[in-house]
Amino acid sequence: MRFLLRALYAAVANLAGVASAVIPPSDAKAAIAFRARNGIRRRYERWGAAHREPARPLLWTHAPSVGEGLMARPVLSLFRSRRPDLQLAYTFFSPSAEEFSRTLDVDFRDYLPFDSAGDMAAALDALAPKALVFSKLDVWPELVRQAKARGVRLGLISAALGPQSRRRSRVGGLLLRDAYASLDAVGAVDEDTSVRLMELGVRPDVVHVTGDTRYDQVWQRAADADRTSGLLARLASERPTLVAGSTWPPDEGALTEAIVRARERVSGLRVILAPHELSPAHLDPLVRWATQHSLTLARVDDHGAADADVILVDRYGVLGDLYAVGDVGFVGGGFHDAGLHSVLEPAAFGVPVLFGPRHHRSRDALELLKVGGAQAVNSALDIEDALVEWFQNATLRRAAGGHARAAIDRGRGAAERSFKLVERLLA
Repeated sequence: MRFLLRALYAAVANLAGVASAVIPPSDAKAAIAFRARNGIRRRYERWGAAHREPARPLLWTHAPSVGEGLMARPVLSLFRSRRPDLQLAYTFFSPSAEEFSRTLDVDFRDYLPFDSAGDMAAALDALAPKALVFSKLDVWPELVRQAKARGVRLGLISAALGPQSRRRSRVGGLLLRDAYASLDAVGAVDEDTSVRLMELGVRPDVVHVTGDTRYDQVWQRAADADRTSGLLARLASERPTLVAGSTWPPDEGALTEAIVRARERVSGLRVILAPHELSPAHLDPLVRWATQHSLTLARVDDHGAADADVILVDRYGVLGDLYAVGDVGFVGGGFHDAGLHSVLEPAAFGVPVLFGPRHHRSRDALELLKVGGAQAVNSALDIEDALVEWFQNATLRRAAGGHARAAIDRGRGAAERSFKLVERLLA
């Protein structure tokens, strides 16, 4: 069974590589991901020939998407500042992380090739890493197998594994067990994750509870936010402000209905709305909704956007700062099959958080609920009531925001512990 599964996996990886050269242009996320791999071996080889310095050890960090990249960023920052002798390589899988990768101070950045033997051999030849570290959970069997054979030290940081993860299925175990067993150091976010990782094959002697580096990341971002300049200064207002981030249409269905009704009870209420997807198919219905309800709407970079009833965020990379001008946050995904997005960014700014019913797989959301820094909402009526309660009672709202921020403060320190764990791999 294991042999057949691995043969099928290898065939799919090879087929994906072939498809990257022939798939037609499209705005679809999957098509972008395939086309980005076209010519990827040559890109790695060119960088290796021109920029790889054999005298300097190279640390390769892989984070599939933006969320995992946020976990990796504080650790990479520590390595850049403390270990100038190293070269740093950063790879990602999802197109949504391409823009994020440009914010990192690394020597090499690119998509991770599909996990075929040929592509991974070429990547390892070009980068010649001393250590390879995965962020959160994703490990790639062929990459791990080849790296291990070359003597590359393997790690996993901010490892988080929920009780219902598909990696714990029989198929997941057959495909990934050897890869997890090959890891030389693992930093888990909590004890429960440590136990689950060992069930997946991670050796007990390499697992350490180091915490979640995202807490350091969001805390620092909030501390660095300058409310007196740039985008934040342009959007600042005395009006009661809801910042709704990473929303999907199912979230927006409940949220927009609630906003219209809540505005009848909260004078001057405005919303900064940052959808998860920025395609016209996603944004146009929101524009029509504002028009139908006589709400003034502006794009985030429009002149005078601060005076609009609805500020539509139509570019990536700024949401994490926008919570600085909010009084209440709404995080999307809780009404959507994909599940809840990160609730840490608003909490780091001391902003109380609302989110939908599908939040039970989010360790962070459950923590905020426990300490009183968030409310879970199941309908438009719930959202309306929560907004009115917090906007009409500033003392209650500020107390909830304080509880949220305190939870972030308690989670700090994981970046330093993860840095030390990875540094041992490089010894």
